Amino acid sequence: MAFALKGVAYITGAGSGIGQYAAYSLARQGVRSFALLDRNSVSNTASELKKIAPDVSVLELELDVASEDAVNNSVDQTVKKFGRLDYALNNAGIGGALKTTDQIPKDDFERVLSVNTTGVWLCQRAQIRQMLTQDKLRDSPRSYRGSIVNTASMYGILGPSLNVPSTAYATSKHAVIGLTRADAIAFAPKGIKINALCPGYVATPLVMSSMNVGSVMDDERVKVPVQRLATMEEIGDCVSFLHSEASSYMIGASLVADGGFTIQ
Repeated sequence: MAFALKGVAYITGAGSGIGQYAAYSLARQGVRSFALLDRNSVSNTASELKKIAPDVSVLELELDVASEDAVNNSVDQTVKKFGRLDYALNNAGIGGALKTTDQIPKDDFERVLSVNTTGVWLCQRAQIRQMLTQDKLRDSPRSYRGSIVNTASMYGILGPSLNVPSTAYATSKHAVIGLTRADAIAFAPKGIKINALCPGYVATPLVMSSMNVGSVMDDERVKVPVQRLATMEEIGDCVSFLHSEASSYMIGASLVADGGFTIQ
């Protein structure tokens, strides 16, 4: 499906994985202005975008989403270069240790929340403040002053499996869904669309490197009704859908893309 997207995209965690492939999907749908943000290099993502669309314009920024000043500055730089901010994907996150509550040091628990929850909130706050200052791209009830997608997880909806005791991660992703719903209610009347994306297991390079037969991840794969992990392209396309007018009546939704894992 072609969504014919126009405008400026701002993507955290854009150096690899879901953030990277969301950028590719948005470019295929027509976006030509990108702010790519990551703690690591985003040069590979930028290079691939140029192959998809030679006329694409990219702002590459290093960003720690847990830093309030850095987040605010990154949005300022995006608007300074492109004039506005239309599509935000707050995707940067960390997994944390696979430990139950009795095993997790307080500092480790708080670090996961500082990136996965507070980091999303800091980014969303800066994005909302900018979006409130700009007009819609089109004069249509299906158009918004801006669209925000927060990457949550299927573990923002259910508890983690017994053999994947990612307590801090699951806590942080439940909080992302709560944040998404609260701000979606507050800002939908003001013309800002906010939704969450809840991927299941995705075949990222890191995950695939641990997919030996009999491994924890292989055991988890068997539990997925479609019997496979999601490709990064599939999740990237979900981001394009949530940013498009095809999802114009979705407000505060948690779009689950998990191969049926959560409905068992």
